[in-house]
Amino acid sequence: MRIATVVRATATASAAIAVVAALTACSAPSERTVPPSTPPGSPTASATTPAPTPSPSPTAPPVVQRPTGVVETIAEGLQAPWSILRLPGGGVLVSERDTARIVEVLGDGSLRVAATVADVVPGGEGGLLGLAYRPGDDGGAGHVYAYFTAAAENRIVRMPLTGAPGSLGLGAAETVLAGIPRGLSNHQGGRLAFGPDGDLYATVGDGGDRDAAQNPDSLSGKILRMTPDGGPAAGNPFGTLVYSIGHRNPQGLAWDAEGRLWAAEFGQDAWDELNLIVPGGNYGWPVVEGRAGAAGYADPVLQWSTAEASPSGLAVVGDSLFLAALRGERLWVAAPASTGAPAAEAAFAGEFGRLRDAVPGPDGELWVITNNTDGRGSPIAGDDRLLRVRLTGG
Repeated sequence: MRIATVVRATATASAAIAVVAALTACSAPSERTVPPSTPPGSPTASATTPAPTPSPSPTAPPVVQRPTGVVETIAEGLQAPWSILRLPGGGVLVSERDTARIVEVLGDGSLRVAATVADVVPGGEGGLLGLAYRPGDDGGAGHVYAYFTAAAENRIVRMPLTGAPGSLGLGAAETVLAGIPRGLSNHQGGRLAFGPDGDLYATVGDGGDRDAAQNPDSLSGKILRMTPDGGPAAGNPFGTLVYSIGHRNPQGLAWDAEGRLWAAEFGQDAWDELNLIVPGGNYGWPVVEGRAGAAGYADPVLQWSTAEASPSGLAVVGDSLFLAALRGERLWVAAPASTGAPAAEAAFAGEFGRLRDAVPGPDGELWVITNNTDGRGSPIAGDDRLLRVRLTGG
């Protein structure tokens, strides 16, 4: 794949250069070609210490990965991209929130439209959101799943994958789950991911109905776990689709090497959260925000001020968790994940603008998409971009 180095110029260039210099430890930070002598970034004053009761470490934990400081452009010209989907066969798809398009990223970095999803009604934070993939039971091409905002609800559909990399397509959509409550404009959630158990997980925001997050009979403010056909997964704690409750607007899901589920969540005025999810757990919203030590509510493992984070996508590479931050305009690195109590470091603060999603790339690297064309960012020529972040050992 042809990859070109990217440099982001902003109105705060002097501050960005200072940050980049600290991250890369090189005299020409705009080139971003020399790995730093020390890990990028450091915790800020409001990044809390890890939770006090870590789980046991495995005998041979995966290697902690951190950005080397080298970031390259894989593709550019995306319009309000939301989710990166790397397919086992080598194809790459990206959802665009406001156009309802699923775009294929070709080997030379060019883009082509693989499909436009019907019934998507963009508005505010809603539109075409998360993507996930499940191979066919018979070894066939399988299905791409999509979470989107329709006129009166949020909905999960699946579409048969057709073609080969370079000419991928999607067949007619089949509804997997309808009737997910939607907000008027905000807190739609929207992340999809298949877990190690083969079940489909989905994040749902409170849609502006704060109290619904505490109601286990409502789908609002929840993480859902379902079969690939949309039914409640076996062993769900409430006997329904609901897996965990008390969420405001979770948008990140990832599993570590021990099979534990982590989730990234937007707070309101005080704290954004990284949570370790357990079945039936209550994560507090709207009763508590951030770490409160209140009986009956699970505290976040890490928390940040909303100005530093607003985390959306979440990925695990090696023994590190990577959170793509929107308002914070940085990549948060939390490691080691295997302890259940990682510490936080910040990388690339202010350099690439808003970051929406992060996924593991090939060969131990990380792929990230910017989100500067979503109406809240400050786009420059070429935005939005799919970026390749080189990692130590990657």
